[in-house]
Amino acid sequence: MPQLPAPAYPAEVRARLEADAREVIARYPGSRSALLPLLHLVQSEEGYVSRTGMAFCAEMLDLTTAEVTAVATFYTMYRRRPSGDYQVGVCTNTLCAVMGGDEIFDRLKGHLGVGDDGSDMTTADGKVTLEHIECNAACDFAPVVMVNWEFFDNQTPESATRLVDDLIAGRPVEPTRGAPLCTYKETARILAGFPDERPGAVAATGGAGHASLAGLRLAKGESGTHRVVGPRGGSQQDAPHDAPHDPSPTEHLSSHDAPQQTSASDPDHPAGPAAEEGE
Repeated sequence: MPQLPAPAYPAEVRARLEADAREVIARYPGSRSALLPLLHLVQSEEGYVSRTGMAFCAEMLDLTTAEVTAVATFYTMYRRRPSGDYQVGVCTNTLCAVMGGDEIFDRLKGHLGVGDDGSDMTTADGKVTLEHIECNAACDFAPVVMVNWEFFDNQTPESATRLVDDLIAGRPVEPTRGAPLCTYKETARILAGFPDERPGAVAATGGAGHASLAGLRLAKGESGTHRVVGPRGGSQQDAPHDAPHDPSPTEHLSSHDAPQQTSASDPDHPAGPAAEEGE
């Protein structure tokens, strides 16, 4: 049975989205390169990438709906169904799982009352959508929870439960680092490439946390302090680390050091040009 055409946006919504889309497309030498930000743009309108949104992207970029659908279904940051104002993602990759990520996910699933029958993971009030997420490069702060792609580090089942309760109740929530939290639709518009116009939002963005930077300083042999992390929920303190380490000439160098010829780094197995067959 042939699929019915996607419904059109209301005229005023269409006019606004079209103006924004033309601004995005103008940034690229080839219009089809604008597909990813345009998908974020339509997601900022409805909270997910609907058939209407995909048809709009295809029309603006002179693509087929099949080409747009292939991209929208490939990347997990594009939602294919209505979801919550706050996407609560629990990392359950290896390190976060070992540190309690699976326990956090199970606790939140039961606390929010979602997904027990294999149904949608969005709360009935439309506030929160719970999901597994892949590694988000914050392993030194495991277990990590992300809300609309902002970091909440070193979580426990108890702290994560308080977090979702605050989101549902509308109480202020502060990420561990980075920009202030906003709704999923607002996040999608920022990802489409439009400025975050909230007062102080840009100034609040941050980089790597102390644990990541401590490892970098140690790798460089710099002096200073490192953070001693106690058990989850315990205290943390600064402590001096050992004197800078000066590797001996025969010590194995890491991949971050200056590259050497194979014959210099491994004299027992020098490498030369590959011999031609038959030599």
